[in-house]
Amino acid sequence: MASNRVAVHPGMEAWRAALARTDSLFDCISPGATYERPVPERHRLIFYLGHVDAFDWNLLTRRGAGRPSFHPEFDKLFEFGIDPEPGCLPQDTAADWPSVQEVRDYVGRIRRELESILPIADEELVHTAVEHRLMHAETLSYLIHNLPYSLKNGPAPISTPQAVLSPNRYVEIPSGHATLGRKESEGFGWDNEFPQMVVDVPAFAIQLQKITNGEYLEYMQDTGAAAPHYWTADGESYRLRGMFGDQPLPHDHPVYVTHDEASAYAAWAGAELPTEPQWHRAALGTPEGSERQYPWGSAAPSAAHGNFDFHHWDTVSVQANPAGNSAFGVSQLVGNGWEWTSTPFAPFPGFQSRPYYAGYSANFFDNQHFVMKGGSPRTAAVFLRRSFRNWFRPNYPYVYATFRCVRSEA
Repeated sequence: MASNRVAVHPGMEAWRAALARTDSLFDCISPGATYERPVPERHRLIFYLGHVDAFDWNLLTRRGAGRPSFHPEFDKLFEFGIDPEPGCLPQDTAADWPSVQEVRDYVGRIRRELESILPIADEELVHTAVEHRLMHAETLSYLIHNLPYSLKNGPAPISTPQAVLSPNRYVEIPSGHATLGRKESEGFGWDNEFPQMVVDVPAFAIQLQKITNGEYLEYMQDTGAAAPHYWTADGESYRLRGMFGDQPLPHDHPVYVTHDEASAYAAWAGAELPTEPQWHRAALGTPEGSERQYPWGSAAPSAAHGNFDFHHWDTVSVQANPAGNSAFGVSQLVGNGWEWTSTPFAPFPGFQSRPYYAGYSANFFDNQHFVMKGGSPRTAAVFLRRSFRNWFRPNYPYVYATFRCVRSEA
């Protein structure tokens, strides 16, 4: 018997799934929180309610269908996010923004219009819209993380028995090559992922595990360094601020820190942060000299491989997910927290920006941002591809970023 089901355009299916992902995050906050600014350096949450849809509309109509705007003022208001210089915080007030109902009406109209545009839109633009929205699913996660618990609802963190960890030893990585970036023939990627380049990587040693809360606490006690952003003092001990509740500091979980904090720890330990090529070599290289698609091989990412793709709100033990180890036995190079590198965010030789989003990367080639690799608990699986690069300012404390140390061979 013939099926009556109508096939859904793949781009439409991915877009609808991404819509559901960002919509679900706004369901986690109370109505009164929409005008809050949980991170001083970012917009109020009302901006993000309109931004991802305004981005889709501006991208797909200006470069695609060519439909006239039905609300030019909102198209401009919600078009761009911000990344201000330190000390240059936004000064707008809640009264400067439209009502929630006005924004929701605007978003609803966009989505109705795009239902007919997406099936005939340029494939690269659809990929851009979907991945941009999934990026903001992670951004929204850490913004909402910084709201008071009274303004959001969700599952309380699960406290598990803390694992007894062996010393975080170094493993030797022999010299070899690392393939950075991707070829145009390999499919969609953001401008900074192109072109592909192969670099030689001298031998080095890298820690098997991410630096844990327990290790960082020892460093603090020895140096007097301040506690990371997501810790709160509890008498003479600390608690970890999870998304929906706090818990006694889990010493076996990775620590979220800034690049500045990670660099200071590495110096104290007589080590360094890995370069971007060193991360690639440890994560994707093999003793035989070949390279893998993911640290574990070519299998599609799954919950068995790591803490990513929204499986959890918070971190898990650094000993979790051994199925995701690299060929050298290095754990959690993907998931459970982005990993800082010592590499400033810069273009690969031959870089070309995309005409439809010229400033996506180029605006940040300023020696004030550093490359991160891997992924966090709130990173969509699509960004686990080997060529994807993330970046942030070195003193930005809100991102879900971890680290491990390397030592160069003499």
